[in-house]
Amino acid sequence: MKSRCLVPLTAVVLAAALTACNPQQADDKPTSGTPSPTTSAASPAPGGPAPGAGSLSLPDAIAALPDDMEKRDGYERDSFKHWTDEDDDGCETRAEVLLEEATTKPEQGERCSLSGGTWMSYYDEVEVTDARKLDIDHMVPLAEAWDSGAYNWTPERRQAYANDLGSERSLVAVTAKTNRSKSDKDPDQWLPPAAGARCTYAADWTATKLRWKLSADQNERGALLELAKDCPDTTVEFEEAGQ
Repeated sequence: MKSRCLVPLTAVVLAAALTACNPQQADDKPTSGTPSPTTSAASPAPGGPAPGAGSLSLPDAIAALPDDMEKRDGYERDSFKHWTDEDDDGCETRAEVLLEEATTKPEQGERCSLSGGTWMSYYDEVEVTDARKLDIDHMVPLAEAWDSGAYNWTPERRQAYANDLGSERSLVAVTAKTNRSKSDKDPDQWLPPAAGARCTYAADWTATKLRWKLSADQNERGALLELAKDCPDTTVEFEEAGQ
């Protein structure tokens, strides 16, 4: 991909983004290993180029989030078809994330069955050696995405969101315990138990919402801004998902 100047989503942060011109590269799948504690990156979804992108400080990225009330009416988890095999290689989305995030690669058997391998669950900084003890967490949970704008999406866009391998932090392999503790909560209601993970989490959450043009309500935005006070060096890099 050629280098180009990245332009943020809203006029609130236009001046900040125009001061820098940074090369961006889209990834087909999440990158391996634990995310950087100071940067969150999100790349285009398959199916079209990203219409907008940015590299912002965490406070400016939070300010760029659309402001709206949440709407839970009509939500059903089945509205998001997930764990599909988008590239027909025999590995569903869950297995793709496990393969890419493994710090020691597992052995791959028939029908993409996995054995061995190690992973680092960044929410609680726990090393895991059994893939069955990991959940694949949607950084912004499906219910939260619905509340924040996905209620108005097509089924195809909801499926793309639920299986987003185009961004390295949309889906993360974490311990089942932390994923189920988080459930469908936003940062006003839940934070990773590992204090060292919270700046990364705030950036990843914000990048995912910017990528998919999802809104933030007042309490959520306030919680993110409170987190940002302790994250002066954290930046958020994002590219909007294709339509």
